[in-house]
Amino acid sequence: MKIPIIPSQTFLETDRLYLRELSPEVYKYLFTECNSSKIAEYLGLNTSKEVETEREKHNQGLVTYFSTFLSFHLLDKQNGRVIGKCGYHTWAPTHRRAEIGYELYADEDKGKGYMTEALAAVLAYGFEQMNLHRIEAYIAEYNTPSAKLLKRYGFTVEGNARGHYVVDGINEDSLLLSLLQPEYEQLKSSWGQQAQTTSNS
Repeated sequence: MKIPIIPSQTFLETDRLYLRELSPEVYKYLFTECNSSKIAEYLGLNTSKEVETEREKHNQGLVTYFSTFLSFHLLDKQNGRVIGKCGYHTWAPTHRRAEIGYELYADEDKGKGYMTEALAAVLAYGFEQMNLHRIEAYIAEYNTPSAKLLKRYGFTVEGNARGHYVVDGINEDSLLLSLLQPEYEQLKSSWGQQAQTTSNS
């Protein structure tokens, strides 16, 4: 099975998944060196509209002076299929903090523990390779599975962010949770096997 790769790209590996880096450098390579069909295949997109949405994000600029992002595609080891992503947006390197986000694209892949597996690897990468001190997450109050997942890894509920996120045109509140580096150091031994990290240079 051949996994599409880009020069100098970081890979993480867990029991069932490859986690392939998705960063500003990867976006730049994709949208300057690849055609639309290759972009769709790489990003796991299904329609030309989705490709154009990603192209627009790239054209408008994904990075600012204050923040950037580093995420990972989740690829099924058995067939190389892109099943979701997990990683950091609103990453402020100067302040050693970032917001984590994650999603599985298809309902058929939910409830199988994929995100539980991926999140341990991505959290470890954030604290150990990105020098983060604080990782925060905002979730809908009714998103019980996400709350359980974050609490499993030691995240603490800090409070309620009022009118924080737009869903179907309505501003909804979000729960704010966080995990600090010293807490990670205390908890990581209970997380099981750590992911392997490789770089395609």
